[in-house]
Amino acid sequence: MSVVIETTKGTFTVDLYLDQRPKVCKNFLKLCKVKYYNLNLFHSVQSNFIAQTGSGVNSMDSNVKSGTGESVYRRLYGEQAMYFEGDLAPKIKHSKTGHLSMVNVGDNMFGSQFFITLDNDLDYLDGQGHCVFGEIVEGLDEIVQIFNETICDSENIPYQDIRITHTVIVEDPFEDPKGLEVPPKSPEPSKELLASSRIGADEDLDDYEGLSEEQISEHIAEKEAKAQATILEMIGDLPEADVAPPENVLFVCKLNPVTNDDDLEIIFSRFGKVVQCEVIRDRKSNDSLQYAFVEFEDPKSCEKAYFKMDNVLIDDRRIHVDFSQSVGLLNTGGKAKGV
Repeated sequence: MSVVIETTKGTFTVDLYLDQRPKVCKNFLKLCKVKYYNLNLFHSVQSNFIAQTGSGVNSMDSNVKSGTGESVYRRLYGEQAMYFEGDLAPKIKHSKTGHLSMVNVGDNMFGSQFFITLDNDLDYLDGQGHCVFGEIVEGLDEIVQIFNETICDSENIPYQDIRITHTVIVEDPFEDPKGLEVPPKSPEPSKELLASSRIGADEDLDDYEGLSEEQISEHIAEKEAKAQATILEMIGDLPEADVAPPENVLFVCKLNPVTNDDDLEIIFSRFGKVVQCEVIRDRKSNDSLQYAFVEFEDPKSCEKAYFKMDNVLIDDRRIHVDFSQSVGLLNTGGKAKGV
């Protein structure tokens, strides 16, 4: 059972733990259905810890401060149903990056606020009564990186708004509570909401204002080169800063685990002679890490393969192809490094 969550910084898909957390999942799904989360702000982002949201567009003050929000049942039964009792068993630990967990307001009661874990093994959260009810299954790396790199103030509030824009329910196995009204469209942002923004979610930050096109190009090229060099140095793959990666080697990723060296060599050899082709594998398990390096004898053959093979299906997987930015092949005499 999945829910697609669109934000101002990207989209990710969540699988809910329906069997283990039926009460919490039902509340979450119905809140999504009534568009409660649309326009909600991620009001607390702590790098390598959590990103929290779910206070509700119209619950601007007390509910945000208390970190609770409100359950979907408040719409049906009034203030006495502000919170609901969650699922106690089985216990699910905050053990992995990308878990969704409902915020506990005390005595196993929950409202609407939830957070996303931004690191593994967050043992501290296990003793706080929060309730893990799902996990991100698509878009995980991208959204977690965005949150971990978000610049916040001393109270962990992002300087630039990050908001949920839409929640799309793929399938809802629960019947709607009697009397639940589903609005025809998303809520409009209130004046209070707009006034509360420091830097709007849709406001572009121009780091290059006042620079000429030539200066901007030089600045971007310098930043990209510095970033690549830093990464390669970190993994021990760059012996000297001025060593350039080979022009006859392709990096191939998103491979099916069943794809092997011989398969790739046959496929890529139609563009020219392949000197070597290696699927990178785990040293201990020998399992494919789902990426490879393909070395051609001629750089022109490499260029042809680059233009023709990107986004092609191999063993039911749509691969991605790029020129290798690694000089590891030079260091190892033509043999890529294992992991």
